[in-house]
Amino acid sequence: MKKFFIGTLLLALVTVFPVPTMAGVDVNISIGLPPPIVFAAPPEVIVVPDAYGVYAVPDIDVDIFFWNGWWWRPWEGRWYRSAYYDRGWGYYRSVPSFYYDVDPGWRGYYRDRHWRGHQWSYERIPYERLHSNWKNWNNNRYWERQRTWGVQGYQPRPQQQRQELRQQRQQQYQQRPEVQKQRQEQRREVQQPQRPEQRPEARQQQRQEQRREVQQPQRPEQRPEAQRPEKQEQKHKAQKPKKSHPQGKPERGYEEKQDRK
Repeated sequence: MKKFFIGTLLLALVTVFPVPTMAGVDVNISIGLPPPIVFAAPPEVIVVPDAYGVYAVPDIDVDIFFWNGWWWRPWEGRWYRSAYYDRGWGYYRSVPSFYYDVDPGWRGYYRDRHWRGHQWSYERIPYERLHSNWKNWNNNRYWERQRTWGVQGYQPRPQQQRQELRQQRQQQYQQRPEVQKQRQEQRREVQQPQRPEQRPEARQQQRQEQRREVQQPQRPEQRPEAQRPEKQEQKHKAQKPKKSHPQGKPERGYEEKQDRK
């Protein structure tokens, strides 16, 4: 009865979750995945001023960006990316480099249609147009040079000012409660003591012992060529037929001795 119940449960899991989906869950279950976001249609995006080649989804409260051919999403102090805007999220081990160029107040500027005191005539870009043109736009720096991101009379910041602003935003990001919590969890995982057999020095000592065993010369009696003749000799003795004499009859030499007498 127990085996029947387990088999029924496994069949139900395979039916509900296809094999690739279950494999993805197994890989990411220790890290955790962000909750799914349901879109009624592929989202439109806007290009973010001063963030070169970065597009944002403005119609939801969750931050989702498109950059360098990937969709990006922060969640609980971690970052995830996917080839799709609504599924397939995979854990990304660091903060993507574009994020410190994104102004944290971009949503407010979007609602007010003003970007730092300048009128912002942003353009909503359909999903299909984004995927067909983002590479050419990046190579030609289309939104910066030809459209100035839709910001009237706005000039890009100098390079030094951009670097200082990036450092300031990086410090502000590291001070977020969810980011600090995630860093503390990572420290605890690193500081967790390992069992003796898991330590690097124990594994290295084990490898050295294995090498010595392989390289250690064998004694003559242990070598295969030294053992082979002895085995062959024993085999020859075992196969050699023994002489047998008829029972009750004396040997020929014994009869000749009797005749001489």
